[in-house]
Amino acid sequence: MNPSHSGQPFPLAADRGNAIELEPYAIVARWVAVSRLGSLRAPGSGFSIWIQLRGTSRLHAREGVFTLSPGEWLALDRDSAPDIQTSRHGVMIGLVLAAESSGCVRRSDTLPGRGRMHARDLRIALRLWRHGMESSAAQDDLAARSLQSMLSHIAALQCDLDGNVSRCPGRSIRRKRQVFGRMQRARLFLEGHRHRVVRLTELADLTSFSSWYLSKTYHEIYDESPQAASVRLRLEHACELLQQTDWSIGEIGAACGFDNSCSFARAFRTRYGMTASAYRMAPRPCANLGTCTKPVAQGEHTTRNVTLSMR
Repeated sequence: MNPSHSGQPFPLAADRGNAIELEPYAIVARWVAVSRLGSLRAPGSGFSIWIQLRGTSRLHAREGVFTLSPGEWLALDRDSAPDIQTSRHGVMIGLVLAAESSGCVRRSDTLPGRGRMHARDLRIALRLWRHGMESSAAQDDLAARSLQSMLSHIAALQCDLDGNVSRCPGRSIRRKRQVFGRMQRARLFLEGHRHRVVRLTELADLTSFSSWYLSKTYHEIYDESPQAASVRLRLEHACELLQQTDWSIGEIGAACGFDNSCSFARAFRTRYGMTASAYRMAPRPCANLGTCTKPVAQGEHTTRNVTLSMR
């Protein structure tokens, strides 16, 4: 029997190659898990949260394509229609709100976005997910508290975004957060389409803002235009491909949305002060630590990478 038709409020698990499709349901939220080549689709879902525990997962959504590694999380707005496929050893947990409840459930200021948890925060998230899973059958105050606890936990991980919210136009905090939530979705769209050039009209359609308003507000919040962000993200993707593949420079440029090798080489040198070939040949002493060795753009500062240990 297809679990999506069972009508039971119990959590769903797609494991060992099994596939699940979530259809519209009356309950407020579903606690789900996808693991070991399992797949899950939620075409009619509302706001959703996805947390990678082990291995990797590939998530397709309206915002683009994302590959999550251990400790990474992704929060998607309603109508994102996530489609998840886990790797052979991948384990992902999720919380999916019903589409009709996304507007009435108090999301504890949780916004669309992505990030990485420290090991302690990941253990807390797993514990909250388990509590939510166990209480989901009751549909009582305990289930509601479990739902709010998970949303509050993700919101706490986004506390560094408060400064950006204050930059948004609007007379009230509520309006500022609404605008910022749409800008966050536009930012996710850019991150999810690092393989090509993103048109401003696409972001405008996604956020329901005019192209002019979107571009102006995005720059005020993130200190870069959407076009500049697209170039930066595509170059960062190129750095990953230079590390992880033996593709030619031309192939990597094409895979990152550049028209030709010359435009890719020029953009790479302008941002990083070296050629793509020189970067590929450069020694990387921290590669054995499993941390990112992406070159630092001129004028930027490095950040310490956190390696997550899974037990």
